[in-house]
Amino acid sequence: MNHEILIDTEVEGAEPCAELLRKVIPAALEAEGVPFSCEVDVLFTDDAGIRAINLEQRGINAPTDVLSFPMFQLTPGVPPAPEEVEADPGTGLVPLGDMVISLERARAQGEEYGHGPRRETAYLAVHSVLHLLGYDHLDEGPMKAQMRAREEAILARLGLGRE
Repeated sequence: MNHEILIDTEVEGAEPCAELLRKVIPAALEAEGVPFSCEVDVLFTDDAGIRAINLEQRGINAPTDVLSFPMFQLTPGVPPAPEEVEADPGTGLVPLGDMVISLERARAQGEEYGHGPRRETAYLAVHSVLHLLGYDHLDEGPMKAQMRAREEAILARLGLGRE
């Protein structure tokens, strides 16, 4: 598949993260069996930027690590069928959705969890791709466990598993 990962940034020093996500996002889509080429839009920001988006879009006046805005309602764990989505006629790509990542939060959480900002940024991107594909974790039950298992499996395939 020829996925297009469009990355915009509001913060300095995001290029290494952009390079990482251009590998991580297609790998996550492949691992989930997505059978068509997609476009995913990514915005790198800081805590203030993601807080403003979180307030505007979700009514939550707090920063977070990642926000996901899927274009389609898909079934988690089931590769989307071409008839469930609509490709952009100009590009032929399916606009899967948008993700916003606070690199400030990714750096802090990477330190806090002891695995560094690279793995944390990759984790947040995989987490967001799964949201774009219909996964959710509103409860502490089986849906969250399913999502966590997929995240770890994808990161392990990328050589970014837990040590």
